[in-house]
Amino acid sequence: MTATPFLYKHIIVGLDLSDEAPQVLDKAVALAKACQAQLSIAHVIEPITFAYGGDMPVDLSEVQEQLQLKAEHELQRLAAQLAYPIQQEHVLVGQPATELHYLAKQQEADLIIVGSHGRKGFALLLGSTSNSVLHGAICDVLAVRVSETEAAE
Repeated sequence: MTATPFLYKHIIVGLDLSDEAPQVLDKAVALAKACQAQLSIAHVIEPITFAYGGDMPVDLSEVQEQLQLKAEHELQRLAAQLAYPIQQEHVLVGQPATELHYLAKQQEADLIIVGSHGRKGFALLLGSTSNSVLHGAICDVLAVRVSETEAAE
C-alpha cells in the first residue's frame, strides 16, 4: 500500500450551531480541500436531564426530540451552503467530548475540528468543549479560534 501524501483522510467537525459555526466550517473546508479529505459534521446535544439534574417529574422526551430535529435541520442547512461535499451529518446525544471521541473512533477519523472562543479567567475555569475534546482524543484536534464580532457582521 502506497502512503498518501495528504495529511488527513477523514475530518470530523464538531459544531455548536452558534453564529460562529460558519467560521469553523470555512476553516474545515479549506483544510479538507487541501488534504482531499472526507468531511463529516456533528452536533452533540446534551440530554435535558443533565441540565435539570434529572430531578424533574416531567417527561422531557418530546422536547429532546424537537432539539434533535432542529439540530438535524440546521446541519443540513449548513452543509447545503458549503462548496465541499459532506460525507455524513451526525446529531448525537451525550457529553460533547465523549461523543466526538466515540464518533472519531467509529468513523476512523484522523482529525476533529472544534471552535474555540478563547475565553479566559472564570469562563475558562468552567471548562470549554474544545479543551475537553483535546483531552482523551485518539486523533489530532484542531481548535479554530472564532470571533463573535466576525459572526455578527
